[in-house]
Amino acid sequence: MPATPPTAISVVKSRLRAQLLARRASRSPAERRAAAAGLARHLDALPEIGAARCVTAYVGVDDEPGTGPLLDEAAARGLEVLLPVALRGGRLAWAAYTGTADLVAGRFGLREPAGPRLGPEAVAEADLLLVPALAVDRAGHRLGRGGGHYDRLLASLAQPAYAVVFDDEVLDAVPVDAHDRSVTGALTPSGFVRLVKS
Repeated sequence: MPATPPTAISVVKSRLRAQLLARRASRSPAERRAAAAGLARHLDALPEIGAARCVTAYVGVDDEPGTGPLLDEAAARGLEVLLPVALRGGRLAWAAYTGTADLVAGRFGLREPAGPRLGPEAVAEADLLLVPALAVDRAGHRLGRGGGHYDRLLASLAQPAYAVVFDDEVLDAVPVDAHDRSVTGALTPSGFVRLVKS
């Protein structure tokens, strides 16, 4: 059986992903440290954070924006922080963040809590979601890595969702497929960016 040819959108997405990943790889350690500190410093800028009791987040790996200080800041405020655990079939379970010392290697090179798994339904308790992205645009479209984990998650939830990106990854436009899900805003090292969710 012949392979399905890529669509025009998938080709454009692949090219943009490659450009964004190359730019991330070129950032210096000092830039990465400053970005991680900026994300934590601007947690207060998220509109719902003052009333929140539980948030989802993730551990930034490789060239992603560093989220360690952000996770620690949220936990220090008394927020329950749920981190994803990748399951087979593209689903996400969750586990409580209890500190960097309790993180272990997970699937796809991710870091996840060593503690008890709370199951996919635990995300319903979150007041807001902090999600990974390679870029977002001004209309709220999110470009991920292509696995679809977060598109499936966002399609099933109504909570505000914020992409965590570097400042230069808030773009005028990103390519969009029918299955892509939008986010409410972006958290960058320089602050909160409200996006017009389409």
